[in-house]
Amino acid sequence: MYQRIMVAVDGSATSERGLKEAIGFAADQKAKLAIVHVVDIVVVFGAGQFPGTYVEATRELARNIIARARETARTAGIDAEIQSPEIVTSDYHVGDTIAGLAGDWNADLLVVGTHGRRGFSRMLLGSVAERIVRMAPCPLLLVRAA
Repeated sequence: MYQRIMVAVDGSATSERGLKEAIGFAADQKAKLAIVHVVDIVVVFGAGQFPGTYVEATRELARNIIARARETARTAGIDAEIQSPEIVTSDYHVGDTIAGLAGDWNADLLVVGTHGRRGFSRMLLGSVAERIVRMAPCPLLLVRAA
């Protein structure tokens, strides 16, 4: 049923759960798997100028998250490809970018972990998963936190 599965990872335990679900689907369906990781440097750091050392540290963290996710897939026998811009600035929302990448890659299924925040913390932090639900060009599997 699914031939092209994309999973968004951010290094959290919740995205790890999503990755494991995506790997399971990819193995079961004999589908291609793509891993995406998007960093919104404005949310992480705040508006304004960003020190070069901070930007490089953010890139290095992103590379590590992607490498760990790819190794998890490889250990499960899935050769995942990477579909990730390094950094997104205030011109885009992370959810829009992930949904756009899923569309560009022609994903049949997009897997995203959701922290399930409510109330003030959701309002303060926003919801990437909620934005993806609105923008996703394909079926979406939301994996909740433990």
